[in-house]
Amino acid sequence: MKKIIAVSIIALMAIALVPQLHFAFAQESKTGAKQYINLRAEVWNEFFRMTTAAFTVGAVVSGTMIWLVWRFRESHPKNKTPTRWEGMDDPTTGSYGEGH
Repeated sequence: MKKIIAVSIIALMAIALVPQLHFAFAQESKTGAKQYINLRAEVWNEFFRMTTAAFTVGAVVSGTMIWLVWRFRESHPKNKTPTRWEGMDDPTTGSYGEGH
């Protein structure tokens, strides 16, 4: 799981940094009259790339939340038996001698 998170962060950073590096190197070089960068188009391109990345991350987070809610719902067969804390009337009166 840590690898997936690390790769996702690196990919998002690359999506943001690669176009900016392209702009920096393109502005430094001696370009001819016909070779110019349309900054308005490039900014919108960057916006749409970041929007796509945000929607992708949002879809993954939403899917994970849906799976968690579905997996740990009360009607799930593995969640039918109450835990030791749910079996007591008042959890604050329980004994904590079991490693706590």
